[in-house]
Amino acid sequence: MPAGIRDLRPRRLAALAVLSLLSGVLTTAGAHAGAPDLPAAGSGDGWVGTWGASAMAPSALVSGVQTLNNQTVRNIVHTSVGGRELRIRLSNAFGNQAVDVGAATVARELLGAQLDADTLRAVTFHGSPSVTIPTGGSVLSDPVRMPVPAQANLAVSLYLPRPTGPATYHQDPQQTSYLSAGDHAADVAADAYSTTLATSFLVDAVQVRGPARGTLVAVGDSITDGAQGQWNANTRWPDFLFRRLAAAHGTAAPGVVNEGISGNRVLNDSVCFGTNLLSRLDRDVFSQPNVRTVVLLEGLNDLGFSQEPNSGCTAPNTEVSVAALIAAYRRIIDRAHAHGVRIYGGTLTPAQGFEYWNAAAEQKRRQVNAWILGSRAFDGVIDFASVLAYPGHPELLDPKYDSGDHLHPNDGGYQAMADAAFAALGKQIGR
Repeated sequence: MPAGIRDLRPRRLAALAVLSLLSGVLTTAGAHAGAPDLPAAGSGDGWVGTWGASAMAPSALVSGVQTLNNQTVRNIVHTSVGGRELRIRLSNAFGNQAVDVGAATVARELLGAQLDADTLRAVTFHGSPSVTIPTGGSVLSDPVRMPVPAQANLAVSLYLPRPTGPATYHQDPQQTSYLSAGDHAADVAADAYSTTLATSFLVDAVQVRGPARGTLVAVGDSITDGAQGQWNANTRWPDFLFRRLAAAHGTAAPGVVNEGISGNRVLNDSVCFGTNLLSRLDRDVFSQPNVRTVVLLEGLNDLGFSQEPNSGCTAPNTEVSVAALIAAYRRIIDRAHAHGVRIYGGTLTPAQGFEYWNAAAEQKRRQVNAWILGSRAFDGVIDFASVLAYPGHPELLDPKYDSGDHLHPNDGGYQAMADAAFAALGKQIGR
């Protein structure tokens, strides 16, 4: 790159930061290195979650890119609710060293890595354009004043001047992100971003301030993460649910945050598929601002991986009983209620024909679902299993909703799930 262009980039970032300061955006309330500054659930300060991606430890078994050095990652994130300003949370939850961020920007995505120049803003942390994310910690940016539309793609660009070590990421975002060599955080053009990524790095939450009534968190496994849906099309069932909520409640609809992890389990960790749900609840769910509602759909992998050999990506494949899974659900419900949060349970969906499923797992699934439906332990139930099942064959996905692997729904199935969720909680959410 010509030297003149390289020299202008720091000045442009500095000018963007000064512009933010002059408009009265920056506050000393933003997080900085060593200060997590995570809003409490139900804090009532006007902030809500608009996007999320659960932090994970990168694994060489599933990801070709793990460490970043003198590179800029441009993460593309899809908002749910809109607002008049935003802030961004960066996570180093699974790093083995502190991570330096030399510059950060946010803008509307135009196409791929190309940005809308009029929306480009510098992101600062405690008034500084750079920040160090502590080992095992997170940082929250200062508020950035910019109109944030609902259901829009934003590009969050992070320049990482020094080796990050294994960088905290999200494995299966169903969204393409981009990588460049050097500092291109302030580039509007896409030219420098020659590498595409099927993962996102370091960004685990985007929050907005506006009229929305609280945050809804959908927490689960690959079916919540949107696996087998259209890539870059935002066809996860939480995306469809937000559209239904927005149509019904307008700008007062809650933000919908997706905290699904493909392959995740309630009770056991995995080298490839993240820490268990019980251990990630505080970070992924209860740290969200103004969280009022949780929808839980997870447990199929606990039952299915119990049938697998104890090796590879999913090890340890501990045998999980119905009683153990139900006890875990009760613990999750108790923790939600302790935070003053309503929690809805989703029934476990059909999986016959998937590679890890057998008669023993199916028997457990039916027993777990009978408890979810009949125990009244949750504040409400969404019967995803009945919605997706082939009529007369509750063990099978309806072919019209089957993506082809007999476990994950297609886009039509995800839409049907969202419709069921809306019917169960739509009116309650609007209050």
